[in-house]
Amino acid sequence: MSTVKDSIIKVYGASWCPDCHRSLAFLDDKKVAYEWINIEEVPEAADIVTKLNNGLRIIPTIVFSDGTSLKEPSNKELEDKLISIGALK
Repeated sequence: MSTVKDSIIKVYGASWCPDCHRSLAFLDDKKVAYEWINIEEVPEAADIVTKLNNGLRIIPTIVFSDGTSLKEPSNKELEDKLISIGALK
């Protein structure tokens, strides 16, 4: 699991979340650097997630360097976004 602090991707989630595990496995498989932020261990991260999701705690919430985010993305949605920001070819 990557934990690069200056990565272009921040993944907000929780250890019990199967969609989080799937997204992290996808990023690991593609060798894309990201910062994993467990919202259960970092209270201010939970606030970021709810702010990005209009008051809802939707995970994973994945934030990109261009300021956009994806909520519970499929692998295809995540792949398309990674290609658009140049993180995948």
